[in-house]
Amino acid sequence: MLRITGTGSALPETIVDNEALTGFLDTSDEWIRTRTGILQRHVTGDETLEELAIASARRAIDNAGISPEQIDMILCSSALHTYLTPGLSCIVQGAIGAPSCPCMDLNAACAGFLYALDVAQAYFMAGKAETILIVCAEETSCMVDWTDRATCVLFGDGAGSVIVQKGGQMGPVKMSTRCAPEFLQARLAPGNSPYKKNKLEPMPLYMNGQEVYKFAVSSSTADLRDVMAKAELTADDVRYFLLHQANMRILEAVRTRLKQPPEKFPHCIERCGNTSSASIPIILDELNRAGKINDGDWLAMSAFGAGLTNAACMLRWG
Repeated sequence: MLRITGTGSALPETIVDNEALTGFLDTSDEWIRTRTGILQRHVTGDETLEELAIASARRAIDNAGISPEQIDMILCSSALHTYLTPGLSCIVQGAIGAPSCPCMDLNAACAGFLYALDVAQAYFMAGKAETILIVCAEETSCMVDWTDRATCVLFGDGAGSVIVQKGGQMGPVKMSTRCAPEFLQARLAPGNSPYKKNKLEPMPLYMNGQEVYKFAVSSSTADLRDVMAKAELTADDVRYFLLHQANMRILEAVRTRLKQPPEKFPHCIERCGNTSSASIPIILDELNRAGKINDGDWLAMSAFGAGLTNAACMLRWG
């Protein structure tokens, strides 16, 4: 019931390599590379998150060969953007010149892209849309503590978008949540209401890396096996496994468990870092524009994030 007909992405101009981080952190390029596989990340400077979202959306629209007037709905995934309200989807809508279609933001952390695909497929099945724009835009550099070497070295900023249209083959999205917010979280400032009791203080992004690693490897492996089985496919039938780009060690652990060659697990984490929900649409855009995906190719996608949330699905290209 769903096919991807256009992709787009946008990254900030400022690139921060590992060596630059050694200027203010007790770390080294070797320490970061061996533990994460990351060599550099893009971070916002003069750009805004909204500008990245709009740029990636326009590129996806152009790639799909459609006009903004054809878009029936806009879905945006972002853990944090400039405004608490209006939603990022509303800002994108105005900038691209789309008609007054429904706009909705969702926050499923790093799994947001797959959650958005599931929402889009539900709208198609209900007959409420034919063409939907999905935008995943993240500014994680504004969420981390830049004195904490355990987290700030991992993340980067960026946006990835897709145009999805009714038709094609996509299996059900498997989604679940393990109630463990203590392993990965960030908090906003509490405001100044004189009536609010027990205010929580703002807190930059915190992550229990060991617990998140175990969850990511186990959930991704199990979810991928499940969605492949439901599609009556094996790992050998899959052209690419597109995993959330959180850590190269996670990708390698899942790949080893599925007994697949490295070329079936494309990655951009070494260049982009962890861009949260934008990571899968960014790598998808890179593959698409390089002509590396052919009609009929099966893609297996899996993501995990704060919550702890996880999701996976099978999608046939074309």
